Amino acid sequence: MQAPRGPGLTVSTAPSAFVPPALGSASSLAPPSATGSVPPSPNPSLSRSRSSARASGLSRVLKPLAAFLDASSDPRAKFTDLAEIAQGESGSVFSARLVGSASDWRIPATPNSPLARDKENEWGKEGRMVALKIIPAVGNATKLASLKRELELVRGVRHPNVLAFDGVFVDTDAEALWLAMELMERSLADVLSLSSPDMGLDPAERGKVILSERLRARCVWDALLALSYLKKQRIAHRDLRSDNLLVSPEGVVKLADFGVAVRAPPGAPRSSERVGVVYWQAPEMRTGLYDPLKVDVWSLGATAWEFAVGEPPFSDGGAPPSGYSLPPLPQDSEASRAFEDFLHLCAQPPSSRPEPDELLNAHFVRMAAPRSALVALLNRCKIVEDRLLGRSDEG
Repeated sequence: MQAPRGPGLTVSTAPSAFVPPALGSASSLAPPSATGSVPPSPNPSLSRSRSSARASGLSRVLKPLAAFLDASSDPRAKFTDLAEIAQGESGSVFSARLVGSASDWRIPATPNSPLARDKENEWGKEGRMVALKIIPAVGNATKLASLKRELELVRGVRHPNVLAFDGVFVDTDAEALWLAMELMERSLADVLSLSSPDMGLDPAERGKVILSERLRARCVWDALLALSYLKKQRIAHRDLRSDNLLVSPEGVVKLADFGVAVRAPPGAPRSSERVGVVYWQAPEMRTGLYDPLKVDVWSLGATAWEFAVGEPPFSDGGAPPSGYSLPPLPQDSEASRAFEDFLHLCAQPPSSRPEPDELLNAHFVRMAAPRSALVALLNRCKIVEDRLLGRSDEG
């Protein structure tokens, strides 16, 4: 049985034709036609007055985010064919098609993003599918404050294994923010869910979507590359888990969702914030002051344990112990000594816990499957998911 995963997104890779109520009908998502007619308002001056007042109010709400917004661009003219693919606490995520090139975006939030720096970048070209997170702006002060903190943190962050925002737009009609980013295939939590016994797959089907040890090593390798880069920026993610490790269609694993991340200042790295989800949380985060730059390696070890077992550690109902050890692997896990050694390294106390760069040389990590093997797994997941959807329709 899948353990509760906290506030992460649950992603479906079969987009629906859903249109969020705040955006109106599906036709309202299309760019306005140059030749189309608009029914006259019964009271044009009153309509303009209300529109002006709404824009003024929205401007006040979004003023703290002004440095990060591409407020001069209408997102409805830049994106079309929206289809919901995920729901989260703060808003929904949609796949969308890019209208025009992304090379002319004003992207102060992430000036070094691949879209901003490389005009020939494939996924920034016209017609390319991207992901949009749409967040209501009015009556959402707490989320906007959190978003501002996240945007300040990821400003300038650019790494192949880190997923950050590539544009933040204002939809004045719906009073919402549109956050554009690379469209990913699915999360590793989704892969684990498909291979869960609860899905009712026969052994042969289930075997097609299980993360083999070499595939686990591929995912861990990419996550370590992200952590190594972030450590050099003195950024601690603090919520690393399978839900926040997303896989691109090319088989690249990327670390996402920096909502509780923090930049540790030199000389004063200690924190007392208890953030993240307890199953993946480093023990020191529950006992007082801790070094935030040390906790992500523990979380990666807990995530690797989850890859092998199918559910996170300590999710059997008992409280996680305060000591520094992960639960023993089940006897039927068929884990190699190299994998067990890797888990042991990640679960060390902070003072002796290895750095990401050191773990990149671990024997288990060097066993990583080629990226093409992860792409093949994604394709098998699609096939199995389609079969499950077909069975559901028949029922």
